[in-house]
Amino acid sequence: MKTIGLLGGMSWESTASYYQLLNQGVKDMLGGLHSAKLCLQSLDFDDIARLMGHSDWPAITQQLVAAAQLTAAGGADFLMICNNSVHHVAEQIEQSIDIPLLHIVDTTAHALNADEITRVGLLGTRFTMEQSFYQGRLSEKYGITVITPDEDDRAFVHDVIFDELCVGEINPASRDRFVQIIAGLQQQGVQAVILGCTELPLLIQQHHVSAPLYDTTKIHCEAAIQLAMTGA
Repeated sequence: MKTIGLLGGMSWESTASYYQLLNQGVKDMLGGLHSAKLCLQSLDFDDIARLMGHSDWPAITQQLVAAAQLTAAGGADFLMICNNSVHHVAEQIEQSIDIPLLHIVDTTAHALNADEITRVGLLGTRFTMEQSFYQGRLSEKYGITVITPDEDDRAFVHDVIFDELCVGEINPASRDRFVQIIAGLQQQGVQAVILGCTELPLLIQQHHVSAPLYDTTKIHCEAAIQLAMTGA
């Protein structure tokens, strides 16, 4: 079994989901007392979120590169970044280490392609929904058309992530608004919706909506388990 490297703490609530999913997945596969071999660097998300607010991506890159290098030095065989938004600097992180990076957009795209999904809605932070590092990779590398909500809804989604989910608050009224936003995306012809923030599955699950949901945290973890156990 390979050792999975994790850059976590962004937020710790979603990193806890990663920890549980990875260990449960290995146990389900191997049985008994088996668990995942992990090497985790957990950052202080307050620092990262503050830098995001100032669009100081060079400073974010510096922190994440240092953490990634520590993870690699600690024995990780490959790296996962437990956050969609900071994949904005995934290329710089990947170039700074000598182990592979399991990119969350790639794992999600592979799941979409396997299900022949070509037009998808995307929910996440405003960085994920509005900047090209996410949509561009899906469209240019995998031929997937990405639709995002309108400006007001994007602002709402972003605020719920940072003001509620990242501090462990689950608000039923916010869930109701998410259900409406997803219905609006369906009206625009999307075949499915990406939960493109690792905190979103804490709020919205498949039984809440009719549109197929692609949980990036779950997909990322499933791909990591496959890589750790089989090397593919």
